[in-house]
Amino acid sequence: MFSSIKIAVVLMMLAGAGGGVVYVKNLKADLATSEANNLKLEQSVESQKVVIEQQANDFKAILVANQELEKTNKTLAAEFTALDKRFNKINSKGEVRDLGDLAVKRTKPIERVLNNATKKALRCVEIAMGSPLTEKEINATKKSEANTECPSIANPNYVPY
Repeated sequence: MFSSIKIAVVLMMLAGAGGGVVYVKNLKADLATSEANNLKLEQSVESQKVVIEQQANDFKAILVANQELEKTNKTLAAEFTALDKRFNKINSKGEVRDLGDLAVKRTKPIERVLNNATKKALRCVEIAMGSPLTEKEINATKKSEANTECPSIANPNYVPY
């Protein structure tokens, strides 16, 4: 009977040791999985930092572009006001100039003036839409060389008197 208790105790000890070995192996496997997951998370954090930095740079670029756009809009609004004043001049009789009546009376000069002004205005639109300035436009310093429809955006070196 004493020997059967010894055998039972030894078997229980062997079973406990075997269970411990299996438990340690499972812990090692779980640790390896956790380390692999941790490595992936660290890589993900680094890539997210890069994305956040890129978004911050993009945001700054958008702000700069927005400021330039606002500046251009203000310039174009001022140019529109100046153009409106030129078209709606008051003549010597105190009346607003009638461009249609003037065009009937002086067809050729009005046609020439309108065609030239239209070409200049179309160039202003091209510049406002992002077309680069030509050397002639950049170097214009005299009124005869400048685009009189929008000198502030078409001729940066032109200073009106």
